Amino acid sequence: MQVGTAQDVTTNGTGLRALLTLAAPVVASRLGIMAMGLVDTIIVGQHSAAELGFHALGWAVTGVVLTTALGLLSGVQVLTSQAIGEGRAADTGAILRRGLAYAAWVSALCALFLAVAGGPMLEAFDMAPGLAQGATLVLQVQAVSLVPILIADAGMFWLEAHGRAIPGMVAMWSANIVNLIVNLWLVPGGNLLGVEGAVASAWATFASRLFLLVFIAAVIVRWHRARELGVFSRAPDDPAAVRNMRKVGYGAATSYFIESLAFSAMAIFAGWISAAAVAVWAVVINVAALVFMVPLGLSVATSVLVGRAYGARDRSAMLASAAQGSAVTTAVLLAVSAGVWLFPQAIAAAYTREAAVLAGIASAMILSSWFFVADGLQVVAAMALRARTDVFAPAAIHVVSYVVVMMPLAWWLGIKSGGGVDGLIWAIIVASALSAVLLWGRFLWLAREQFAPA
Repeated sequence: MQVGTAQDVTTNGTGLRALLTLAAPVVASRLGIMAMGLVDTIIVGQHSAAELGFHALGWAVTGVVLTTALGLLSGVQVLTSQAIGEGRAADTGAILRRGLAYAAWVSALCALFLAVAGGPMLEAFDMAPGLAQGATLVLQVQAVSLVPILIADAGMFWLEAHGRAIPGMVAMWSANIVNLIVNLWLVPGGNLLGVEGAVASAWATFASRLFLLVFIAAVIVRWHRARELGVFSRAPDDPAAVRNMRKVGYGAATSYFIESLAFSAMAIFAGWISAAAVAVWAVVINVAALVFMVPLGLSVATSVLVGRAYGARDRSAMLASAAQGSAVTTAVLLAVSAGVWLFPQAIAAAYTREAAVLAGIASAMILSSWFFVADGLQVVAAMALRARTDVFAPAAIHVVSYVVVMMPLAWWLGIKSGGGVDGLIWAIIVASALSAVLLWGRFLWLAREQFAPA
């Protein structure tokens, strides 16, 4: 399965063309991730508003665990990019093998934790009657699907660091076809498996992620460079390399955990407001997450180029890559925000037919478009910092922005002051803007001095 023929992005590729060549398939791949969630949400929402609430709450907990685990694996991409920049491409197979082993046991532990503790965590929050109980089984099925997606993502990160993002894009969209077919089969009920609604959609997610893992494994094994890069050779014992990979992962995982926990807390706050608010928030966060895949993909491309420039000790190339990444992110997200602002009713109608929920979604979508640019810029800056192995400052900034500022502000504006979902969104706007300013300030501060020789 030799998918894609694009050449690797070279270390000296620092122009806009190099960024876009890598970013386009990465963005498409990340959009594919969210397309799965979008399909799940729309199909479940059209089936039942109550099931949509179960689906949203299940993902509120699962999403924290998944994104944190993905952060742990980010060292695969960072160290691969830096090794290529340093002229050590032959060492990257060992990085992949260590990353896959790490992904296997991290995913198993995460799945076990979520399956056992997820339900009690939902029950601990005093939400509207029936919400926690309905979401628990959904969450447990979602836990099973963590194993294939985390192992597959480790392989995708490695391919992207080599500039081979097209195979990952093809794999992701092929998995989307599987997800759509299984959703349409299972969600309405009346199938041989005896499942329907949100639980059925969770099983569709598992099937598509398992397919993705098989696809990515085939791509790596059949790549003509796999042997020369050491993919089929046992990784040498190198405690320092293992520590470096995990160090990058710990910093990224802390950031991802803080941010995803804070956003999941918004779902809990919505549950304290009303069942209708949960449904509105589910759509808002789904659209916001879909939009977020664009800057996330651009941040991956930016970080690969920044990491290669950092490995080559090329300060000007590193600054140019970061600047181009931020400029493209701003331009794209301004256009997306304008589209959301102009067509909120059309977006709302895609998710539900219930009049009361429709009005709330449309209003919330207009307001949510205000934070898209700031949220995109902060993720590009954070990834650029990690690419130059500054991993703990982004985590500290995310703690300040999303825990110290956003969560209390959301409680005050959304619940205490009666602002509802709009109050939650205003808190996100403030926190995202603060995070973007602090992260880019940190990047520019570190870039003041020339690199010492490697």
